[in-house]
Amino acid sequence: MTVAPMLGAGVIVPSTDGRHVLLGRRITAGEPPTWSLPGGKVEAPGESFEEAAARELAEETGLFLPAERMRVLAVLLDHELGRPRLTAAVLAPPSDAPALVTEPHACGGWERFPLDALPTPMFLPSGLVLASWLPDAPFPLGNAHRYVLGR
Repeated sequence: MTVAPMLGAGVIVPSTDGRHVLLGRRITAGEPPTWSLPGGKVEAPGESFEEAAARELAEETGLFLPAERMRVLAVLLDHELGRPRLTAAVLAPPSDAPALVTEPHACGGWERFPLDALPTPMFLPSGLVLASWLPDAPFPLGNAHRYVLGR
């Protein structure tokens, strides 16, 4: 039996001073609470990782940042859910705009954390994305695979 892979994007939204990153308290039913970057699945046929990142960011936080200014840093492959999950690490343009909780069933609030004091536990794909962006991030690759794109 072939299982369709999940395709998604994790969106890194740095602060304008480059010292903080936006994270949400993930409270998805049936899962333990974790911290997570904004992001989600590629949904529409023909939707790029950058377009999915911009759409998911707007849907989840009310932040509207243009897809044209998003940049894919790496692609990460894990099989934690028993099927392939491919997550693009997408760097958004810096923003200090307030993030709104638009999906209260999935997010308990958005906060900006200093890069040297990231919270745990971290949602696995978000930890992989952060480790692709921050060489000193405390999130191990584990059994996942990282494909870094040219910078």
